[in-house]
Amino acid sequence: MAILEKHKVLEKNATLLLVASFAVVTVGGIVEIAPLFYLENTIEEVEGVRPYSPLELTGREIYIREGCYVCHSQMIRPMRDEVERYGHYSLAAESMYDHPFQWGSKRTGPDLARVGGRYSDEWHVDHFTNPQSVVPESVMPKYAFLKRTPVDGEYIGELMATHRMVGVPYTDEMIEMAKADFSVQVDPFGDIDGLLERYPGAQVRNFDGEEGISEMDALIAYMQMLGTLVDFSTFEAAESR
Repeated sequence: MAILEKHKVLEKNATLLLVASFAVVTVGGIVEIAPLFYLENTIEEVEGVRPYSPLELTGREIYIREGCYVCHSQMIRPMRDEVERYGHYSLAAESMYDHPFQWGSKRTGPDLARVGGRYSDEWHVDHFTNPQSVVPESVMPKYAFLKRTPVDGEYIGELMATHRMVGVPYTDEMIEMAKADFSVQVDPFGDIDGLLERYPGAQVRNFDGEEGISEMDALIAYMQMLGTLVDFSTFEAAESR
């Protein structure tokens, strides 16, 4: 009863209740947040995850610029209906080099976390050019202009250097070779071995089927790598041990 009587004092005094609530939230916040400053990494690294290649990073910038994240998420939740439709649930490590991450908040279109390799480059070209030609019920706008818009990667090295400032492990060599790697991924008559050494699993080909490098090339390169870096058969085997 004595405890209840003391509690009434808090209930009847708004100022005292506010101060006590603030104290509780403050202590709770410190307990939760303070340990994070003593951890080197809060994300478990997964084999295969690497920084984006220069062309993929350019495609990601176009993806963000055009607001694709407004209608498409990149986070598969660990629920049966999600996994059966889209594939293995998303891992935190898959977004560790995303600034900002592309988890999204709603889905007007399908989740894109595992879209890489699901459709051909030609399908993506048709889809971006006229979405209704391949998905009649789609409400997605047309992005045919991407194919007509050239991109030369002039500032891709500076962009990568900026990402390095926030923790993406781009090396001096990666930044120095950025523009060359940007071109070689579409027009494979250069240092392909060097590109693949720096970015294992990078897909090298003419993505839009046209001469030169367009924004369509960059965006499709980004789309085709989403969800392809992690070998989930190996990951699942590790989980079961």
